[in-house]
Amino acid sequence: MSTPNHDLAQRMAELARATAPPRDVDEVLTDVTAAATAMIPGTDTCGVLLIGKGGKFESLFGTSDLIYELDALQEQCGEGPCIEAALNELIVRTDDFTTERRWPKYSQAVAELGVRSGLSFKLYTSASTAGALNLFGREPHAFDMQSEAIGSVLAAHAASAIIASRHGEQLESALTSRDTIGQAKGVIMERFNVDAMRAFEMLRELSQTTNTRLTDIATRVIETRGG
Repeated sequence: MSTPNHDLAQRMAELARATAPPRDVDEVLTDVTAAATAMIPGTDTCGVLLIGKGGKFESLFGTSDLIYELDALQEQCGEGPCIEAALNELIVRTDDFTTERRWPKYSQAVAELGVRSGLSFKLYTSASTAGALNLFGREPHAFDMQSEAIGSVLAAHAASAIIASRHGEQLESALTSRDTIGQAKGVIMERFNVDAMRAFEMLRELSQTTNTRLTDIATRVIETRGG
């Protein structure tokens, strides 16, 4: 009979094989964020935040539209756990944003959206780019020491992918993918009269059921726009 730790070890090994080079960095990071929501209890949304020269924010590989809203709030407030992890700390955990005092403006805004917990991991820092893997939950005290342990392994895989991309050259492809997905969401929203979150879910569902990269699905959707 397998134990929870044995099952976890197996899933980690599978992820390690799946994220090994020479896959594109955007594919690896998409898998890592999906794995975080599946493997870390209490995770309602997950994504990657990159901070470039001049403080330019790029929110990528989100498992739902909520992560993009949370990252945008951080940029507006100029503070938050993802920024702290990307630029300074290795791991930043928030047990309850309603009582969090390190980032008062951001914490209040996040709590008003119904998000109570956060967990961020430093991914990569260079002269031009810093990044963090970020998890959020709607329940307080959603994350614990085991969450940090699992997330650290996932973050290590993500960081390895970024480093292997030769100092971020492939991140340009990742940013293009983000724009493509955004355009495809707009097509689906207009065609099916759904909101942005449902449009994103439809794209991911189609990607999973057809075993096709999310970016490729998005490209096909855009190509049907004129039909």
